[in-house]
Order: sequence, then C-alpha cells, then structure tokens
Amino acid sequence: MTVRPITIIGHKALHQPTKRVKEITDDIRTLVADMFETMEAAKGVGLAANQVGVRHRLFVMDCPTEDDGDDNVRAAIINPVLERGPVPVGEPPEEDGAEGCLSVPGEHFPTARAHWARVTGLDLDGNPIVVEGTGLIARCLQHETDHLDGKLYLDRLTPTQRTISRQAVKERGWEAAHITKWDPATQTADKV
Repeated sequence: MTVRPITIIGHKALHQPTKRVKEITDDIRTLVADMFETMEAAKGVGLAANQVGVRHRLFVMDCPTEDDGDDNVRAAIINPVLERGPVPVGEPPEEDGAEGCLSVPGEHFPTARAHWARVTGLDLDGNPIVVEGTGLIARCLQHETDHLDGKLYLDRLTPTQRTISRQAVKERGWEAAHITKWDPATQTADKV
C-alpha cells in the first residue's frame, strides 16, 4: 500500500465529475487500499478517488458513529448513489456543523447538511452495499459523494461563510503558490 498525495483546492480534479467504475479490477483494489492508507495517514474519516487525482466514482470511509466513538463505519463504496433527508435552511450552528476536508487542509466551516443520508453502491467484490446513518456518518456520505460530483464542501457554504472561506484560502496562499497536492506521509506540498 502507498500513501498518495492529496489534491487540494484549486486542482482541476476536484471540480470535475468522476466516471462510473465499469469493472472492479486489481488496479481498483490497489487504489482502494492506497486510499485507506492515505486517509489514515492524513487522519481523515473519508476520501474520494478524485482527491488522489483519479476520476473513478468511488470513495472510502472510516467514520465514527454517534453512539460510540470506538465504533466506526469502515467501507469502500463504488459507484455510490446518495439519498438524504432535507437540508436545514439558514446559517448552521458552528458547534453542530463544522466540516473540514483533506483537500482544504487546516480549515473548518459550518456547513448545512441533512441529518440522515444513505448511499447504495458496490463493495470491492461487486456485491451491493448500503451505508446509512445520521450525524457524522450522514455528513461523511454527503461530503464524499459531493466530491465525486465535482463539488467541495465550500460550494455548500452560506454566502457569509463562503466569503470567510475564500479569505482563509487566499491567506493560505495555495493558489498563488500554485500548490496542487500535499503528501500526508511527509507533510510536504507539490507545486505545478
């Protein structure tokens, strides 16, 4: 398994919809293993394929449940389809809705998400898989499928939070420095 560099905001792979996986090959299995390794090295709870520069419609997650911090939902989901409850209108409370992303390192912003979500897709053996949950599980499912649709969580922010997030990204200097990837294993950034 290999820790892969993670694409960060500004990289074109994050803003393009991914393509359905037609066949689960050894290359897909290796990608998934690498994604789990990368997510763990970066201390994340989810990672979409385009976050490591691959345009396949799949993500991995290892996300704690609300009931017990030691009980995680760990899955690789290929060709996920999302269902969700209603998204609350207005500014989300900061204590309930702070969301982060490995592709926007070091930042967290209040993001309105549905309290319940379910994703259906395939596992690595090609069998149907369903992952459903509330709270953090629901947030993770929505966040990762957004990635696969070419959206960042920053795209979901209210106008007030979007302005704050743009300033934070500008202050980090990623786009000005042309930084497109960071390596969670070495904590180094790559420039284009």
